[in-house]
Amino acid sequence: MRMLRLIVVLAFLFLFRIGFSQQKSYRIHTLAFYNFENLFDTINNPDTNDDEWTPKGTQRWTSKKYHQKLENLARVVLEIGTAENANSPTFIACSEIENRGVLEDLVQQPKMAMQDYGIIHFDSPDKRGIDVALLFQKKYFKPTSYANIPLYIYQNKTQNQETASTSEEQDDEVVNTFENRVFTRDQLLVTGFLDGEEINIIVNHWPSRAGGEKKSSQFREAAGILNRKIIDSLQKINPDAKVITLGDLNDSPFNNSIKKALDAKSQKQEVPEFGIYNPFEEMAKKGLGTIAFRDSWDIFDQIMVTKSLIKNDFSTYQYWKAGIFNKSYLIQSSGQYKGYPKRHSATEVGFSDHFPVYIYLIKETK
Repeated sequence: MRMLRLIVVLAFLFLFRIGFSQQKSYRIHTLAFYNFENLFDTINNPDTNDDEWTPKGTQRWTSKKYHQKLENLARVVLEIGTAENANSPTFIACSEIENRGVLEDLVQQPKMAMQDYGIIHFDSPDKRGIDVALLFQKKYFKPTSYANIPLYIYQNKTQNQETASTSEEQDDEVVNTFENRVFTRDQLLVTGFLDGEEINIIVNHWPSRAGGEKKSSQFREAAGILNRKIIDSLQKINPDAKVITLGDLNDSPFNNSIKKALDAKSQKQEVPEFGIYNPFEEMAKKGLGTIAFRDSWDIFDQIMVTKSLIKNDFSTYQYWKAGIFNKSYLIQSSGQYKGYPKRHSATEVGFSDHFPVYIYLIKETK
């Protein structure tokens, strides 16, 4: 009996050792997007509509408030994705930033300076002066090229006469009455090497819903078409190009700009060759959200990847999983907007009216 028991124990230890030795290890990177919501400095720019975000403007935007906003954002971005990855995000794509200067101030915050983030930014023609940008950890990512790609959209005279009522609705403003062009954010394309592996990232902030969702949908559909053209051009150069497109799309995963213009799929097995996978559609079906309006949640902030990033070969970087970063301190705890994202108010410098989103990229190590 003792001999039999000994044999069983030895067999168990042998199998445990084999199983343990076969466990795989992976290198992991977090890629995040965050709409910083009105990250303005306190200086009035005569070329943009930023008057309200000055010390004498309607927001009474002082240096103290500005630096509190920077501190708040730094806290958030460094915590995104840390549930699975101890390191702060390798990439932080962002929108609603006034200029490069505010990003330089952000990455110099004590909590962020140690990570040595680089900045890729271009000024967009948006009349409020808000842009998109990409922050990246220099020790992991080496950019080789980047470009801002303009979106040319136009509206008729009837639409041109309508007046938006909020600063967000004024983001996309017609300034050329002859051509009726809507000046909005450019799409930022960045290509480079992540640990020696080429990757392409497109940062977006698509046209707002000024004038109503239905009437303005044509502009976001145009943004989706432009986005698809950028991806197509990358795939023509390299059929295996790894492309990540992300941002505040001002549309849900079910809208035409995403379902038709991009032809994004919610299930990996449905994604055709050169197609696009959108993990945030399933989250939306479950009632999750990144932004709330009239007590209704929606996911405007999304990250999508091409087919080349959802393969089962983890010898190169592949998409693992996605999430919405909605920690309790980012949520309004009282008042009319209890449960909403905790944004700036007359009495408090908050964070943003959006929750950040993120994905993990993983690669098997040997």
